[in-house]
Amino acid sequence: MRTRYRRSRWQGSPLIRLALVAVVLAATGALTLTFVTSGGRGTADAATSPADFRPIGQVTPNVVQPKTGPDASTGRFTVDCGTNGNGKFSPDNPVAQPGIRNGAEHLHDFVGNLAITANSSDADLAASGTTCRNGDRSSYFWPVVRIDRSVRATGEQVQQALAATPGAVVCPSARTRMPAVPAAAKAVVDRQLALLDRLQAAADQRIAAARGVDTRLNNDLLRRLRAGRVQALTRISDAIRAAGGQRPAGMVSLTECDVSYDGIHARLHANHTASAPAGGVASPQVRCPTVRDRLPGVPPQAVAEVNRGLDELDRQISEANQRLVTTRGQGGPNFIDNAILGPLAAKRAAVLDRIATSIGRAAARLGGLDALAACTLGDDQQNGAAGGPPPAPPTGAAATPTGAQATPTAAQATPTAVQATPTGAASPLPEPQGPNLELPNNTGGIVRPASVLIEYRGNAVGKVVPMPRFLRELTGDAKPTSRGPANARATWTCSGFADRLSDKYPICPAGSAVQRVQDFPGCWDGRNTDSANHRSHVAFADKTTGACPQGFVAIPQLRITISYDIPRDVQLRGQYALDSFPEENHNPFSDHNDFINVNSVRTMQRIAACINAGGNCR
Repeated sequence: MRTRYRRSRWQGSPLIRLALVAVVLAATGALTLTFVTSGGRGTADAATSPADFRPIGQVTPNVVQPKTGPDASTGRFTVDCGTNGNGKFSPDNPVAQPGIRNGAEHLHDFVGNLAITANSSDADLAASGTTCRNGDRSSYFWPVVRIDRSVRATGEQVQQALAATPGAVVCPSARTRMPAVPAAAKAVVDRQLALLDRLQAAADQRIAAARGVDTRLNNDLLRRLRAGRVQALTRISDAIRAAGGQRPAGMVSLTECDVSYDGIHARLHANHTASAPAGGVASPQVRCPTVRDRLPGVPPQAVAEVNRGLDELDRQISEANQRLVTTRGQGGPNFIDNAILGPLAAKRAAVLDRIATSIGRAAARLGGLDALAACTLGDDQQNGAAGGPPPAPPTGAAATPTGAQATPTAAQATPTAVQATPTGAASPLPEPQGPNLELPNNTGGIVRPASVLIEYRGNAVGKVVPMPRFLRELTGDAKPTSRGPANARATWTCSGFADRLSDKYPICPAGSAVQRVQDFPGCWDGRNTDSANHRSHVAFADKTTGACPQGFVAIPQLRITISYDIPRDVQLRGQYALDSFPEENHNPFSDHNDFINVNSVRTMQRIAACINAGGNCR
């Protein structure tokens, strides 16, 4: 999964006045962490830095509207997906960090697709329910805003902690996203997976040798790592396809790695113990043992059937995760076990038996798969998330044809990437917990948006073509401190001030709502639904002319406007802020938004037609 922060002892005085709560062992014997607030002093310096706030009247009008040409597409299509009334919150980022659990280290609001997690396949998304009134199954998600009247770390304190914190390279795992690997391709695939491990470990060692943020080093290492991963993932895909298997879908999405500074939490929160919370975790997810990385080379005649089984296992998990959202609060204390986890285990056992039988028709039957049937709810020990050794592979692999190995090597068996040895005892970040679904330094009550306006808009120069289904897009940058500000965007304003956007939190006049206006790229390369850095396949139109870059075509340009009714005294005191990565310390310039298009082809054609005709549709 990912490297978590390195627990170092820091003997300074407490930096954040949070409540110290008791240490309680959960029934499993694991220690659960909860960070709670203590109530503040009611002054500006009791929360986010006053320098991060600016009266909207002091922001110079800066929004440029390109002049529309004779062929412009001037229509608008709006979608009502609600304001996250279902309470689907998650620290996953399925676009920027697919396959990485709790990768964002901060909480997102999700509207639209009900089943989405960091591990969802396109097929899972297409089969999901939705909160959108028109049936749009797309996923729209953004960091939550909180009101916190308690004392937070100052910018200086965060910088001091960050200066002593080594980074850690975090990469998506390819092993757990593989289709069935034909026996003839197994050796090649295993070598490339081991190469991915080595590339990550080498980059992690270089990052770990530094302290604090070095943006140039980060971008250089990640660029080199991206290039190496592209080659390895391409070889994996080609080898599987050449051996008669199913070309892995979405491998390009697994290319990009990141640098995590979650070690800062150990320094800022070393004195804050934790306990099992009275409330639940944010949008709890089903955790099941991985299967794709436990299979040997599959006989060619069994590949198609095994792939159908693997896809069915994914859909079962997706359906269970959706039920966790839609049945929240129903039944008694055993409802989830009896109505979700129990039936899921039975269905998984049946599919696993079919997979073993299919392999057994051409080779020795694969034993031990039945041990992978049972799932849990949010167990950090599942899938090696806590950094422990991987479970033993199923038995029977030795009998597979074409020299498939009985027991993978250490690099092959580990379900996550090899990680550099941490400087202390590694500990996973806690799930968001308690009544306010808090994480370290992302504390306080979540503000439900008063409204969320989702619009698909046109292009000032010409007509738009429909977006491809499963297009991934993001806007803004969650890490302008550690990755540089090139992709960051000003998003903050107040209702009634559409002519200006600020990179600071706005202080709005009485009766005006705090707003985030987030424009997505409106140009597409015409081929790809994602790219290695999650950005290159789309582009923003020219700010002045509205034209797309050469080689790109205009698509319906997504704009999401999120409005909040935040008391004015909270604004004046600097007590509302964005959830963020630790090194950003609630930086308003780290605002971002993510999107996966799961509109049907017919619906997207209707959206494009409306926009091109100058209509106002929904």
